[in-house]
Amino acid sequence: MPELPEVEVVRRGLERWVAHRTVADAEVLHPRAVRRHVAGADDFAHRLKGHRIGVPRRRGKYLWLPLEDTDQSVLAHLGMSGQLLMQPHAAPDEKHLRIRIRFTEPQSPDEGPAGDTELRFVDQRTFGGLSLHDNTPEGLPDVIAHIARDPLDPFFDDEAFHQALRRKRTTIKRALLDQSLISGVGNIYADEALWRARVHYERPTAGLTRPRTLQLLGHVRDVMNAALVAGGTSFDSLYVNVNGESGYFDRSLDAYGREGLPCRRCGTPIRRRAWMNRSSYFCPRCQRAPRAAS
Repeated sequence: MPELPEVEVVRRGLERWVAHRTVADAEVLHPRAVRRHVAGADDFAHRLKGHRIGVPRRRGKYLWLPLEDTDQSVLAHLGMSGQLLMQPHAAPDEKHLRIRIRFTEPQSPDEGPAGDTELRFVDQRTFGGLSLHDNTPEGLPDVIAHIARDPLDPFFDDEAFHQALRRKRTTIKRALLDQSLISGVGNIYADEALWRARVHYERPTAGLTRPRTLQLLGHVRDVMNAALVAGGTSFDSLYVNVNGESGYFDRSLDAYGREGLPCRRCGTPIRRRAWMNRSSYFCPRCQRAPRAAS
């Protein structure tokens, strides 16, 4: 699934192309793509028509399009293969096109006639989708009100996160993937940040000192900012930005996906271990396992 950097890349593209444009009409081509909108496909399309889209927003891995004249937002769930693409109206439909949204005006005076570009939701595996939700007073779709702030959010509270780790009494990678503690971190960037911090993924959180927590958060932010510069991480053609381009941060990964390759610090082969129906990649020399995890 896309993590914070990939979703932020998409959000920035949408901000350029759809912010402050009015929906002329919406077309749902596959009902599963709006299954989280309980009123159904026709209701979803009808409720979007005529509304003006605000500046796209994100919290962690969650992306939404506020509707400027209402207290509602369109929440986008990309799943494993969802793509939000800006395409010329005349472009052929993608094989897995699920939703089409057209606008009443061009994105800019230079773009051409109204309707020159449209927003398309394409999803090969149909795990993702769009849905309309009421907003909380803070402007979040109500279904994600429980999601914690992400580490790139200027209001993220480092001290509160440290205290939560000490109370949680879990292991550090589990904590990093707990979206109620810190949002936006997934398997890839957890492994990368832990490698940079020289922390084993099974290290208990109760023993983390405040300086160690702050150091780890610094590495989380550094790796995510580096991934943003590279356009995110793409291992196949399923993750792309709104122009259909893949990110290239996979070339800079230090741990994830590098099983058997030498650690870039010490030369020890990177190991992979099965972990919570996923994999964890780590250096056995730089990231010493706690006794119970060895």
